Amino acid sequence: MSGVDDLLMEVTPQVLLKAYACGIFPMAESADDPGLFWVEPRLRGILPLDEFHLPRRLARTIRQGIYETRVDTSFVEVMEACASRRSNRDQTWINGRIKQLYTELFHMGHCHSVESWHNGELVGGLYGVRLGSAFFGESMFSTMRDASKVALAHLVERLKAGGFNLLDTQFNTEHLSQFGTREIPASDYEYLLEQALETQGDFFAIERA
Repeated sequence: MSGVDDLLMEVTPQVLLKAYACGIFPMAESADDPGLFWVEPRLRGILPLDEFHLPRRLARTIRQGIYETRVDTSFVEVMEACASRRSNRDQTWINGRIKQLYTELFHMGHCHSVESWHNGELVGGLYGVRLGSAFFGESMFSTMRDASKVALAHLVERLKAGGFNLLDTQFNTEHLSQFGTREIPASDYEYLLEQALETQGDFFAIERA
């Protein structure tokens, strides 16, 4: 683990991309802690794109068109919402340095947000990092029922259309497992990551279909 001062001085967007290519990513202890530390899970969460499970209720919500899905229109706002303290989560690992780094990656074209809107208001979404044909999901939020889930379903559809090979969820949670996520050993993840970095996914292919 790197020291706080070293990380604050050395971590740049370019270093961050190299870290993702090596299978590691940064986190902070809390929103108020200026430091970062590297994480390399022994068991990695992934969502196999061809095994994505769309729950029946969510499919109905999507058909009803309750939410409008947008991409990359409010990246900073999505990050801020993911970092906000809510009743079910008192702490967040997204601090100011992470916000700065990932916003820079967004302007470089390596970060994206998928957003759910309702009556002109941002009510859910997710963001993550794109590298090769891998997408690394970072965080998601929702202020209305199923809003973040709709964003996830759209992300999977978009990654499939763009020829992506890996959707990394970092960890597996009860919330994500309903969609088909699972944990794999680090060695298996490294192989999948290596394969995904050999090809280039097209995040905007769905617009041209």
